Amino acid sequence: CLDDRARAAALELLQDPSLLSRILVDLECCGVIGENTNKLVSYLATVSRKLDKPLAVMIQSSSAAGKSSLMDAVLNMMPKEERVQFSAMTGQSLFYMGETNLKNKILAISEEEGADQASYALKLLQSEGEVSIASTGKNAVTGNLETQQYRVEGPVMLFMTTTAIDIDEELMNRCLVLSVNETRAQTEAIHRMQRQRQTIEGLLADKDKKARVALHQNAQRLLRPLLVANPFAEQLTFLSDKTRTRRDHMKYLTMIQTVTLLHQYQRPVKRIEHGGKLLEYIEV
Repeated sequence: CLDDRARAAALELLQDPSLLSRILVDLECCGVIGENTNKLVSYLATVSRKLDKPLAVMIQSSSAAGKSSLMDAVLNMMPKEERVQFSAMTGQSLFYMGETNLKNKILAISEEEGADQASYALKLLQSEGEVSIASTGKNAVTGNLETQQYRVEGPVMLFMTTTAIDIDEELMNRCLVLSVNETRAQTEAIHRMQRQRQTIEGLLADKDKKARVALHQNAQRLLRPLLVANPFAEQLTFLSDKTRTRRDHMKYLTMIQTVTLLHQYQRPVKRIEHGGKLLEYIEV
């Protein structure tokens, strides 16, 4: 529960017409230099956890290029209670995580290779919104063996990093695949930032980082899972030369919805009655 001061500050951020620019500035202050497109796409994708069909992100780069720094910086902006992070997952671990442990949350896996055994379950969770398994176990009362069903309810926003060049095609085409900037100019910019953070100004800025992170976490807590209608949807076009664009097209539409969801305090909330219920929605 937020106090009045924290709530007012979070609302001020969400109502700022330059909200996306502020996100970029705050992520840079938290240590991620450059990478503006990757920062915005990653941040918006985590916001999509509030939708019925969230986005999934895979950050791909060579070792030590900064993919984990980017993921961790974005994850830190999200409320702790709305993210679950692992370094690795075994093949069946996802099935035993409890029915609502992941619903509308972010599931972050530090290295895709660490989730290799669980990739089948992750793909199902991303596509179907839930996974279930039938397993044999002992009845606690009788001691007899019986079949028990375990179910994990989504939807879930999937966030992963990888150093692999060849990623499971089925998993990859469910994700937005981001490539980290590995140019010499970017390396020099990172070096400058690392040196600057050793100065007294840098040390003081590091103290401000906690306040920026807390502000974004509180703003995320205020976001409501509203319906998002796109009155322009039928006017949009998309590539259709490959069958995989059927999935890519949905990522495109979901990203548009997510931008609107993030700006919900800058959009009028409309209401419509359907099936005897009053539904609230905002428009793109």
